[in-house]
Amino acid sequence: MKDKVVLAYSGGLDTSFCAKYLSVEKGLEVYTALANTGGFGKEELETIEKKAYELGSAKHVTLDVTDTYYEKCIKYMVFGNVLRNNTYPISVSSERVFQAIAIIEYAKKIGAKYVAHGSTGAGNDQVRFDLTFEVLAPDIEILTPTRDLTLTRQQEIDYLKEHGVEADWTKMAYSINKGLWGTSIGGKETLTSDQTLPETAYPSQLEEKEEREITLDFVEGELKGVDGKRYFNTVEAIRDLEAIAGKYGIGRDMHIGDTIIGIKGRVGFEAAAPLLIIKAHQMLEKHTLTKWQMYWKEQLSNWYGMFLHESLYLDPVMRDIEKFLENTQQTVSGKVIVKLRPYQFVLVGIESPYDLMKSDFGEYGEMNKAWTSQDVKGFTKILGTSLKIYNSVNKKF
Repeated sequence: MKDKVVLAYSGGLDTSFCAKYLSVEKGLEVYTALANTGGFGKEELETIEKKAYELGSAKHVTLDVTDTYYEKCIKYMVFGNVLRNNTYPISVSSERVFQAIAIIEYAKKIGAKYVAHGSTGAGNDQVRFDLTFEVLAPDIEILTPTRDLTLTRQQEIDYLKEHGVEADWTKMAYSINKGLWGTSIGGKETLTSDQTLPETAYPSQLEEKEEREITLDFVEGELKGVDGKRYFNTVEAIRDLEAIAGKYGIGRDMHIGDTIIGIKGRVGFEAAAPLLIIKAHQMLEKHTLTKWQMYWKEQLSNWYGMFLHESLYLDPVMRDIEKFLENTQQTVSGKVIVKLRPYQFVLVGIESPYDLMKSDFGEYGEMNKAWTSQDVKGFTKILGTSLKIYNSVNKKF
């Protein structure tokens, strides 16, 4: 009997190559498994399954981890307003560990001797898959044909052609990874420092040009309403918001950052719903949280995003940070008004029963109600004592 290998399969070029190579060259019984984090619809999944069997898969399965991904990760990225380098909503980085967990659990379930993925040797995903596999199943050997053979995309295409695999190779000019929390796009332009992706490289195209105002309703930090429609399941709210905002070409940008392995990396992305949610949520927090809540949350959120990117989700400190982030959301409820325009959005304002601007103490720049002018004079004099001492002794100004 042939040894079993479970391949983390997406239907893209790299994993298509791996499916054929592991079967033909290694003589293994290939089980393809797609861990769906919300990026595939029913028709796409059916097409991918058909393709997997055409490539020689002994069995193909779809493992839906979308709800788990939201509950255990996306929710906390929203609570933390997590944007890597103030730009990227960590779309692919965050979903990989949940895909890897689902894949390795399936491999253990069917008694596979090997587990495989199609990551190259120059990116972050190889570490994310390897580390998760090694931690959760150290006895299962990891196979990585694309990385080990250091193949180019053209070499993979040539190999598949030689083995009778037919496909629309022009569609594989760009590497596209789509999930609930955004889509990353890699191609020849992202390998440079001076070029950007063409309009045609983005899966979503500009369809709406008329300005539109919508509302986003949050309940304790979670999106529970879009333009008046209420949701029990936030995953559905995210999908509906993406369907609305994606037609405006909102959420496109280029992320440049440091990879886990030490080199600089560049990737395009589109994430209309994630960017709208994060920015709207952040505005609501500015109205409903205290200065020190905002300060310390920002510090821990930066670490949370870094650990997600660096493949350290399984470290217990992540659960500690999640507890803190969750606790800060008790008053983050209310409505955020947003205007959508082609390629951009504007945060108009918020409505919340927890709005700290609505107090009896004063109106910024207008009127003090809870103190006198003499109180401020005395406060300022005491506040300046240490500054007076330092500048009196050092005489630097």
